[in-house]
Amino acid sequence: MNWLTGILINAVLFIAISGYFPGLKVDSFLSAVAASFILSILNIIVRPLLILFTLPITFFTLGLFLFVINAITLLLTDSIMGSAFDISSFGMALFIAVIMAVVNLILQATIFKKK
Repeated sequence: MNWLTGILINAVLFIAISGYFPGLKVDSFLSAVAASFILSILNIIVRPLLILFTLPITFFTLGLFLFVINAITLLLTDSIMGSAFDISSFGMALFIAVIMAVVNLILQATIFKKK
């Protein structure tokens, strides 16, 4: 999937999730795009380090700890964005991480599959 397309898809997901669940607050579509961009940068830089440091836990949980790592990167995005993008709790960040993983998996399998 194209990097810019992924950023826009995640921004739309942020807007959609904030519309259905009060635990996520996004001020505007532009702030959702900015949060998605910051999240992608954190996924490039911070996420591999977190995976490396938590490899034993990830191994024993059969990879489910990766959702926790994704939630941590979402909370880091929240702290960088300030009040324009606000996640109420770690549980909400974990819920958003699961929803984003499922939606991105479905999009990868259906729309963006290799021919």
